[in-house]
Amino acid sequence: MIEMTPEQIRSFLSTGTRTGKLAVVRKDGRPLVTPVWFVLDEDDVVFTTYETSGKGRALRRDGRVSMVVDEEQPPYAFVLLDGEVTISEEPDELLRWATVIGARYMGPDRAEEYGKRNGVPGELLVRLRPSRIVAMAGVAD
Repeated sequence: MIEMTPEQIRSFLSTGTRTGKLAVVRKDGRPLVTPVWFVLDEDDVVFTTYETSGKGRALRRDGRVSMVVDEEQPPYAFVLLDGEVTISEEPDELLRWATVIGARYMGPDRAEEYGKRNGVPGELLVRLRPSRIVAMAGVAD
């Protein structure tokens, strides 16, 4: 296994359409892991979620999260991010980032469509600021 450099981490997180697997804690203490579409904004991981979803409610209650992004093909790699989130409901910011995220996962021709779909009242714009990162490449080497 090889520890990734900061540049390799940024490249890994920005390449293709890998999803993040976000871990939060439910009100009753049980863990909840859900996939999220995301993009990077400097050092922040940015994603959206609906405010009444399980993860939306959990994030409002406790902003501490973990997220892993992995490569599921040999020789395998992963980036694990621990940190706290901030939440915004500002409409212009939400629409802008929902459109950027839509472009990454659905392509530039559908970015506006997904921005309008996910950049609406009731959606939350979430920023994860990592405080701890573990990133390894060549896991099977």
